Amino acid sequence: MECVVQGIIETQHVEALEILLQGLCGVRKQGLRIHELCLKSVPNIGSVESEIRLVCDLEKPEDTWTVRHVGGPMRGSGAEKSSFLVRPVQESKITKNALIFFKNIGYKLDHEHLRVGFAFHFQRDALITVTVSSINKMLKLHAIDDAVPVTSGIHLVEVTAPTSSTNYNEVVASVSSFCEYLAPLLHLSKPGVSTGVVPTAAAAAASLMSDGRGTK
Repeated sequence: MECVVQGIIETQHVEALEILLQGLCGVRKQGLRIHELCLKSVPNIGSVESEIRLVCDLEKPEDTWTVRHVGGPMRGSGAEKSSFLVRPVQESKITKNALIFFKNIGYKLDHEHLRVGFAFHFQRDALITVTVSSINKMLKLHAIDDAVPVTSGIHLVEVTAPTSSTNYNEVVASVSSFCEYLAPLLHLSKPGVSTGVVPTAAAAAASLMSDGRGTK
């Protein structure tokens, strides 16, 4: 399972966010360039439509593909009130001809996109990953080099941490504590719940830039 929250930040403030994350995480950032294909099963009588994602890490020397299936959110009064989403996730490494395989067993390509940015992976009470990326759409099928931003001037920020049905409360608390430090720059909420940009972001970014510029 994983705990996840998302938010958006204006591209002009991404450098300030990077400075803040560098100080909070204490590790070097990693480049992010991910080609992601969303596949949906062809509906049949008596079957439930399913969705999987084929993810290729273009930062690796050789294309490394992963198939990823995300389940529904955890239910219950506590989960409904929480600003964090906890959901089951299944992942497996696959070969580069996986698209052909899944098409042969009844899946169709719904859409694809390219995520470009950076990520921080670090350990607190939980193993937390923060990704900051521009989401780009393909003008032609698989035309990675011609991808253009879906929303100009906006980056997506995602904070995730692996968890289980037995310790998700502790993981949510750890991620929540970390996310409080990002509040001056962005709102974070469940995926699909848009909270817009933060009014204080410009002032917070200016302060971070004046403090952090030139600091290694």
